[in-house]
Amino acid sequence: MKVATWNVNGIRARASQVREWLERERPDVVCLQELKAESSQIPEESHVPEYHAYWHGRKGYSGVSLQVRKELFAVDPVYSHPPFDFESRIVQVEHGDLVIASVYVPNGGKDYAAKLEFVTRLTDWARRLHAEGRSLLVCGDLNIARTEMDVHPKERKPNAVGQRPEERALFEALLGTGLADLGRVFDPDNPGLFTWWAPWRNLRARNIGWRLDYVLASPALAARATSCVVRADVGTSDHAPVVMTMG
Repeated sequence: MKVATWNVNGIRARASQVREWLERERPDVVCLQELKAESSQIPEESHVPEYHAYWHGRKGYSGVSLQVRKELFAVDPVYSHPPFDFESRIVQVEHGDLVIASVYVPNGGKDYAAKLEFVTRLTDWARRLHAEGRSLLVCGDLNIARTEMDVHPKERKPNAVGQRPEERALFEALLGTGLADLGRVFDPDNPGLFTWWAPWRNLRARNIGWRLDYVLASPALAARATSCVVRADVGTSDHAPVVMTMG
């Protein structure tokens, strides 16, 4: 099973890239963020026939999608949203005891308190699911660089949103519900493991970036994972896809 997540920074601008990537990568589960489009604005070429697709968007801002390869589900999957969803930031799908969520945490630059509240509620939700014996995959742009190593030295700034101690503490609390950060599980010591690069000064080509996009997995799922990689050469979004493979 292959699970992929990608902040596309505008599905209308990236529709052909998304389709080409899906046809080449062939993930079983696809989580997209920052659609910046209502459902009616999703380009036709974004609809790949092999997938059940759910688009949860709003005009010009935010938005998430969750797509599942039809071979995985005998019937149409049921998509839903936890109660703390706002601004079209989370969609989940259930498959037996497995819950998969596509998540786009607020950046926090305009409303920092709302970001902290969202991550707190996300953590409470993950804790409840684990208490119920569910397995969980959280995929998406969490807009927090987990540690200092997850930011290039040239980009490290005291008190920068995305790097603040209280944000990182909330991230660790989320992991404390039983989730593993698979990017670091498979590449624990790489100081150049980034998923986002500011779109100026050729930062992506120079790999001066931040790690903001994650696949987080419950223990039983993490034990089955065989790889988790960043596809830094894919697309023109300021984010790169992250792809996890499970045996």
